[in-house]
Amino acid sequence: MVENPYCPVKAEITDIIEETPTIKTFAVKPEKPVSFKTGQFVELTVPGVGEAPFTPSSNPKIEDSMEITIMSVGRVTSRLHEIGKGAVVGVRGPYGTGYPLKDFEGKEVLIVGGGVGLAPLRSLILALLDEAGKYKRIMVKYGARSPEDLVYKDQLKEWAGNKDLDIEITVDKSGEDWKGNVGLITTLLRKDIGVDISNSAAIVCGPPIMMKFATFKLVELGYKDKDLFLSMEKNMSCGIGKCGHCRIGPYYACKDGPVFTYDKIKEYHTIWE
Repeated sequence: MVENPYCPVKAEITDIIEETPTIKTFAVKPEKPVSFKTGQFVELTVPGVGEAPFTPSSNPKIEDSMEITIMSVGRVTSRLHEIGKGAVVGVRGPYGTGYPLKDFEGKEVLIVGGGVGLAPLRSLILALLDEAGKYKRIMVKYGARSPEDLVYKDQLKEWAGNKDLDIEITVDKSGEDWKGNVGLITTLLRKDIGVDISNSAAIVCGPPIMMKFATFKLVELGYKDKDLFLSMEKNMSCGIGKCGHCRIGPYYACKDGPVFTYDKIKEYHTIWE
């Protein structure tokens, strides 16, 4: 009997962490292990409400549970923000292609994230740090609207003291207590960024407008299109390339992505919508 690809695995929400007023991280324990590669996504089901796609934000080496960071922006996500620990949801997947960690070995890896876009990047960062010796350098540039909108605040402090990670944070606007950079994420992508671009891969994830201008800035700095990896998590619904909602030119974000190199999709202007 062929397994139904639309049938989710039951999972219990074992913990909920409030990251910001609109973003929460849910620790989910499926009734059977669900393994994923960093950058892949799952469909999370709220019984009686619907399902939505999310990229796990936890370490892919942990298979018996996963963390999923979710912003309340719609029907499914707002319902998720209302439920508590012990609730049962469904997990379907994983789907899509992840980050090609093997291709990053021996290179300087530059990670650029904005807002809740740090969620899938957190999984990548944790995977890279697990085997930090394989990479020449790991750098993170992260931006949010305000200090209150930064996700993973405790982990950001932890990463700031990690010798294997260079991290720099910016906010669009701040109060008197903020001591870091103020400005858009592109202000962290300076000409003197200190990256060996000839031996580097850059990964970008965040709101479409942020991804657009961060990508343009990285190209301006000298990155080749094939060395820019974009997480295009747009309109993914069925997860298996049947519904067509996530089409990007000849590609389907759910099957051919959501991780794409810029050279494959740059001619399709809808990627920034």
